[in-house]
Amino acid sequence: MSIAIIPARGGSKRIPLKNIRPFAGKPMIAHSIEAAKQAGVFDRILVSTDSPDIAAIAREYGAEAPFVRPQELSDDHTPTAPVLLHCLEWLKEKGETPASACCIYATAPLIQARYIREGYETLTKKGVSSVFSVTSFPFPIFRALRMTKTGHLAMFWPEHELTRSNDLPEAFHDAGQFYWFDCRKFMERPKIYTADALPVILPRHLVQDIDTEEDWHRAEYLFQAIHLSGEKKETYP
Repeated sequence: MSIAIIPARGGSKRIPLKNIRPFAGKPMIAHSIEAAKQAGVFDRILVSTDSPDIAAIAREYGAEAPFVRPQELSDDHTPTAPVLLHCLEWLKEKGETPASACCIYATAPLIQARYIREGYETLTKKGVSSVFSVTSFPFPIFRALRMTKTGHLAMFWPEHELTRSNDLPEAFHDAGQFYWFDCRKFMERPKIYTADALPVILPRHLVQDIDTEEDWHRAEYLFQAIHLSGEKKETYP
């Protein structure tokens, strides 16, 4: 048994009602739910929320919202792992023990089903604890600059001032879309960044963190460009 868990609390402050604000004609969370359906690998798609409005919209688009997330797991500082653990423990009380689960963020409108499937196949075939989406930095991080207390620029790694970009290793960052994990291992040690984690590498144009209005508008431009170019999401059968 494999499940999707979509965390979606109602108290977003930087972008109010971010999880259900209209994005490209649909509530933001609808894009994540539809990608999960299109992936075709989930027995259940569960939304963990403290908001009746989010729960209603989740059900409208084909997900379940069978419980109310506790308030102590719904504030600005709650990490994702305890939210996932709460969902798995709720399922265990109901007599269900999924073999694998995938946390899909509600604010990932560029997510595509084919990469979710790739993550599932990697997790099951390789037998690792976790698999999650990453993308590459567009510029070598070893040439990164910082601002000093006096307002001047300085290199984080001055030893690489003269190192050619081609000679520096490629670096990746969390794409913030989905996180597959082995449920048994996760319940023993609730951690996604495990020592044996494997990546699903996404192209950079499919990745956009959404924390500000500028992020939101950029994500909409990317979404439009992807669909205009013909790189559309798969159609759910």
